[in-house]
Amino acid sequence: MIKVVIIGSGNVAQHLFNEFYTNELVVVLQVAGRNPDTLKPFAKKVAVTTDLHQMAEADIYIIAVNDDSIQAVSESIPSKNAIVVHTSGSMPMNLLSNHEYFGVFYPLQTLSENREVNLRESPICLEANTSMALQQLEVLATSISNHVYKVDSEQRCKLHLAAVFVNNFTNHLYHIGYRICQENNLDFEMLIPLIRETSQKIDSVSPNEAQTGPARRGDQGTIAAHLDQLDNSDYKAIYSVLSKSIQNTYGKEL
Repeated sequence: MIKVVIIGSGNVAQHLFNEFYTNELVVVLQVAGRNPDTLKPFAKKVAVTTDLHQMAEADIYIIAVNDDSIQAVSESIPSKNAIVVHTSGSMPMNLLSNHEYFGVFYPLQTLSENREVNLRESPICLEANTSMALQQLEVLATSISNHVYKVDSEQRCKLHLAAVFVNNFTNHLYHIGYRICQENNLDFEMLIPLIRETSQKIDSVSPNEAQTGPARRGDQGTIAAHLDQLDNSDYKAIYSVLSKSIQNTYGKEL
């Protein structure tokens, strides 16, 4: 059995806890965090603590906190013969170099509160400072995912950047579309089949081949009409920048 302590109580911590809690190869000894209120859901199933200096002895400590807090949390973990990892996509592994064994355990997935995600089909990216630590992390990762990759800090940073474009920015565009529908008494549900087809299409064709729309076709009149309809200056700027990028990609300048 791999003994694990999870440090943090946010979305990543909650999803990893749910996966490990029912895992036959893993035992979650404790969840640690500074906010007793956010620890309450965990306290129903496992020991919790708000004192990072009073954590149980484990094989692996998983730091699942916001990026700016990782180093401070790492320094709060007593030096032990254990592996300390963080779950960030953008922070370097060496933030944890005050420990003998350290690494990264990065689930490449959007994780939201109260929404189940199939981590078994989600990539987990690993990095470690020793081969022994990496082997242990591989055992842990393959116990919850079929897609485990060795990715160094530089590659992971680029991967996280790409993920922001395909996930965070895309979701914000959904939000803009939702607002436009709301403001014009339209049902956003009418756009759901389009969203699904757009995401599913890249299973069979590249994003470059899948691109459609007025900017791809060079329909200047349609682009001008769309811009004229947008009262929100941020939305107008986003539309302009994306249209220009698409047209530059396909050789049609605005």
